[in-house]
Amino acid sequence: MAPSTIILDNGAHSMKVGIASQGATPRLVPNAIVRGKSDKRHYVGDQIDSCTDFSSLYYRLPFEKGLLVNWGIERTIWDSLFKNAMPIEPKDSRLLITEPCFNLPAIQDNYDQIVFEEFEFGACFRTIGPELCLLNDLGRLFGDNPSASVADCALVVDSGYSFTHIVPFLKGKAISEGVRRINVGGKLLTNQLKEVVSFRSYDMMEESYIINDVKEKCCFVSKDVYQDLNICSTTGHIRSRTATADKTLADQQILAMNNERFMIPEILMHPSDIGLEQAGIPEAILQSVNACDPAIHGLLYANIILVGGNANIPGYVERIEQDLRQFVPIDYEIRIAKPENPTTFAWEGGNRLISISTEKELQKTFVQRKEYLEYGSDICRRKFGTFN
Repeated sequence: MAPSTIILDNGAHSMKVGIASQGATPRLVPNAIVRGKSDKRHYVGDQIDSCTDFSSLYYRLPFEKGLLVNWGIERTIWDSLFKNAMPIEPKDSRLLITEPCFNLPAIQDNYDQIVFEEFEFGACFRTIGPELCLLNDLGRLFGDNPSASVADCALVVDSGYSFTHIVPFLKGKAISEGVRRINVGGKLLTNQLKEVVSFRSYDMMEESYIINDVKEKCCFVSKDVYQDLNICSTTGHIRSRTATADKTLADQQILAMNNERFMIPEILMHPSDIGLEQAGIPEAILQSVNACDPAIHGLLYANIILVGGNANIPGYVERIEQDLRQFVPIDYEIRIAKPENPTTFAWEGGNRLISISTEKELQKTFVQRKEYLEYGSDICRRKFGTFN
């Protein structure tokens, strides 16, 4: 009997995890240990769902600046995950796990050591999330005829918790010279919103959970920033219906939201607004495409996939398409697609990989534990061939 395969999209904010099977969907588990202010209790992973007081939660995170460096915390979260949330026997299972783009070799070695030596998984395959996204049925995503093969040419914009990565692909492989990173993600947006709200109304600097919820429910990407700023400066019926909103907090206080509703997400388009000397997403897409062979520019512009949690912000897709159209030559078609659930799209790609692969192909793709014990991380570096 073939071993079961655990797919773990190990994000800095949340883990998307589940057992690979036809039609399966992942569980979303917070990748954090949280201590409540009122009850002093520690909540590990999905135990946060049982928390009743979300004010002033203290977070302990395994990721710092997008890299997994606090392995003691991650080990505790994984231990709870594999024993309680979805009980499995690692020795009898394979693990497909994601890692950040541009991951450091020393951290990659730590991944292998924890997976094979401490949890003793029977086999493992480690890759980046955008690569798994390419394994989904992109023909169906773009409204074309469904295709069983990997897209020949596509560009993935993965905007997550710590970073935004633009990754072009040719024949399923990342084009390393075209990869771009923007140091803006959901965490930075939440922190900026905390500062703005704390300056304008209530002190919310310790309320990461609440402000993140406010961001997800109230913010949007503006198609015309100056017009929306003008609306915010007016009063009356127009103001209440468009650019501003109110959020009722747990203690029934009203948090009035003004132009921060769209100026915070605007950082994704213009990081220079907060002093970051980096290109925004539309400009970074242009840079990424221009770094690739001119022969595939048209294909890349025609197959842009938006994934990651920030892709859920209303207006995100329309704004990127609008800004790109201003700079991309008119003879190039621009097609942008956002999956139904951009947060779990990488996991779904991993699930499809398992479903369309034979057992022999999976044996070849995954590093077996006995191989690791014999050759160490060298065998992982040879098999997990990404641009990292």
